[in-house]
Amino acid sequence: MRDQDDDGERRGRATRDDGTPDPEPRRGRPRSAAAERAILDAVIALLEAGEPLAGLSIERIARTAGVGKATIYRRWSGKEELFVDVVRDMEPVDPPVSGTEGLADLRIMLESLRTRGLAQRSSVLLHNIFAQMKSHPKLWAEYSGRVIAPRRAAMLAAVRRAVAAGELRDDLDVELIDDLFVGPVLVRTVHRPDAPLPDDLVDRIITALLQGLAPAAGRV
Repeated sequence: MRDQDDDGERRGRATRDDGTPDPEPRRGRPRSAAAERAILDAVIALLEAGEPLAGLSIERIARTAGVGKATIYRRWSGKEELFVDVVRDMEPVDPPVSGTEGLADLRIMLESLRTRGLAQRSSVLLHNIFAQMKSHPKLWAEYSGRVIAPRRAAMLAAVRRAVAAGELRDDLDVELIDDLFVGPVLVRTVHRPDAPLPDDLVDRIITALLQGLAPAAGRV
């Protein structure tokens, strides 16, 4: 089955009445947001029905979504890219940050990491998807490259801004500083799935790191 954007995207360059090419190619119909939504929903529905990620084919997804395979391939190069967008669609949306603040932006991103951990705990489907993704190196590499790496880069940029603003020490490696902030949240969201993720967790982590772990009398 073809959805409405198939014909528009297949059109070639338009011509004038005299048969010469039109210097301004006419745009086809815009991609259908409804088609994209149907494709994402189709993958989710199949997963909810118990289909494993490895068992899903583009043909099956297209049939469930009511679109042609070409419609899927125009949007995603393959299953890995599509599945990453399905996961991103199910996860909480990354909150906006100022891009100019240091610690303030860092706190927003750490809080987002905490809420994503809560989402995985509350959604059996999302938890299972992540478990399956990690057993498929190509899929996990796609998710790491398209989602995790940009988030880490944004976090490192916030750490550098905090250092430049004098909010954090300038004599430590920024990657080490980033790991010190992110590590406690990752431990609780990934390695200790039964550990609490209270609302004030991020504030407590930031306060503890800024104050240091040595007893007050022993601080230098």
